[in-house]
Amino acid sequence: MDPVAQEEELRRALARVARGDAPALKAVYDRTSAKLFGICLRILGERSEAEDVLQEVYLSVWRSSARFDAARGSPIAWLAAIAHHRSIDRLRTRGARKSEPVDAALGVVDGALSALAGLEAAERAKRLNHCVGELDTLQQDAIRSAFLDGFTYDQLALRAGVPLGTMKSWIRRSLAKLKSCMDR
Repeated sequence: MDPVAQEEELRRALARVARGDAPALKAVYDRTSAKLFGICLRILGERSEAEDVLQEVYLSVWRSSARFDAARGSPIAWLAAIAHHRSIDRLRTRGARKSEPVDAALGVVDGALSALAGLEAAERAKRLNHCVGELDTLQQDAIRSAFLDGFTYDQLALRAGVPLGTMKSWIRRSLAKLKSCMDR
């Protein structure tokens, strides 16, 4: 499903939640919990606290989904803001953390990519997009669905209306074409 359709589906689900539709809240949870949990975990740094805050987030969504205004932003941005604010509130309730001396930072390694590695990764991504663009439409869809959206070969074959073996062959040939293109 394309991102615009996903956003619209999430928008409709939030509207149903505002009317007290519990299955709609489950649909919102299923579509967004991984992303919102990641936000909570990144801020709080502790899995159990992130899980607790995530539960608070969905309770808040249940109570205040009528306040979501699609004209002001996307549903995922609204949900992410709730997760962010709830996580920050939880940090504040923890109180001041024990701080380390400034010299302790000297031993901390920066795990981010170097500027050169970042440029190389961006160039590879650009090259890969170009190579995917050289595939025919069916192959592009199969590759993107399998490797970006997580569809299985069975799901892809069913969706395309072809036998499983045919889908596997399409993917295998597409990957070979991509490798050839990337090696040029």
